[in-house]
Amino acid sequence: MSNQVFASIDEAKDFLYGKFGKDESFDVCIKDLHVRTLPVLCVYISGLVDGATLTVQLTPLFTHTYDNENNHEIEIQDESKYFDDHFNFYGKSEPKDKDEFILGVLSGQVGFITAHGYGYLLELRSYPGRQPDEPDNEKVIRGSRDGFAENIMLNTALIRRRIRDPQLRFELHKVSTLGQTDIAITYMKDIVNPKHLEWLDKRLKEIKHDGLTMADKSLEEWIFKQKFHPLPFVRYSERPDIVAAHLLEGHVAIVVDTSPSVMIMPISMFHLLQHAEEYRQAPLIGTTFRFLRYFAAFFSLTLLPIWYLLATHESYLPEALSFIGSKEESEIPLFLQIIIAHLGLEYLRIAAIHTPTPLSTAMGLVAGIIIGQIAIDVGVFSPEVVLYTAVTAIFSFSIPTFELSTAVKYFQFFILLATVAAGPSGFFLAGWIIFSYLCALKPMTVPYMWPLVPFFPKAFSRIFIRFPMADDALRPYIVGAKQRKRA
Repeated sequence: MSNQVFASIDEAKDFLYGKFGKDESFDVCIKDLHVRTLPVLCVYISGLVDGATLTVQLTPLFTHTYDNENNHEIEIQDESKYFDDHFNFYGKSEPKDKDEFILGVLSGQVGFITAHGYGYLLELRSYPGRQPDEPDNEKVIRGSRDGFAENIMLNTALIRRRIRDPQLRFELHKVSTLGQTDIAITYMKDIVNPKHLEWLDKRLKEIKHDGLTMADKSLEEWIFKQKFHPLPFVRYSERPDIVAAHLLEGHVAIVVDTSPSVMIMPISMFHLLQHAEEYRQAPLIGTTFRFLRYFAAFFSLTLLPIWYLLATHESYLPEALSFIGSKEESEIPLFLQIIIAHLGLEYLRIAAIHTPTPLSTAMGLVAGIIIGQIAIDVGVFSPEVVLYTAVTAIFSFSIPTFELSTAVKYFQFFILLATVAAGPSGFFLAGWIIFSYLCALKPMTVPYMWPLVPFFPKAFSRIFIRFPMADDALRPYIVGAKQRKRA
């Protein structure tokens, strides 16, 4: 039969001891058991299986009283049928070879080898992990409080709960040679663009690496060959409702085992500026939130360079803005003050990550208030530098995607350097270079600045205005959905 992966149970033992070692790993369990009168070898990883269910399944088989007819030696041709009849477990599969058997055991399944080498895998996985709590970086005032965890089975179930349609697909792949990371490509079959699936499948096959230890982030770099691009090419979300909404639009999502974030693609930069709170409020309120967020994103990029330009070129200042500019002399050039203040904020952020939660508030007060005030008093900073640096930081915190917020800081620094070097010409030249760079990006063959470049008026209006749900909106053009009209 096709599932006779070993010649005998003794060969199976030798193979497994050669792979795992004998008594070298405490969590690898290789046990001799009986399924009624049939000798079997049971193999599993103790930390990845549901031990209680396994015990419930095995106990009746050990305590059964046999009559003389059942005690005869089982013929090899009847052995597989005997196991099927007496171990009739619903989650049972038959591996085709030794590698598939080992991979199933390492993935958390329970393996059985019968006396003449027939192999079986039982679905008794029970991965350790958190409960689906609300993610810290995507909170809403009203709405669901569940979020993804590090368990791929749990994450797919959270999506399936929101889309009860048989067209929802979860294609399971194993990526990397040693890590064998489980990933699930998720899409709506009757909506998704087949070209995007083909592109994604081709990129996955090109991955030649021993493991994806950083899970979804490692996968993003391999799929998009990101290199040194500062911008994210996917949208990460820890909320099942956001992922479900994108799937219904025609996007593709990738669920990576051991990661609480799900990757959504293809996306434009404007997808990274959306937040669930806009859709949990009335359309007018949601539109206001969206405008405030876009405003914050723009000024987190340009506020400091504009202030520096006006502070150092007073001839451009109108009378109404005469308050702009440093009023106190300092031994440290204005440009260096800005750089030092920015570095101070970054060190404060890094320190907050590594500081225990009970101490983080005290650390923030000391660093942000006491040190900042003393730095002004001794003349390291002018008050205006501290003010505008703090306001810029607040704007950057308003960007809902952390990866985009970090990229904006690099672009801001580039514009600031160009402004210091060439004044107004440098400011506008740097802005044009950044805009051209954004327009040139086409991850997954999709324009990164759509619908601004290329310009789609109706889609662009929906980027800025949160229309009522009852409006008949088409699916985004960039996803290339089979059905653009949403029924």
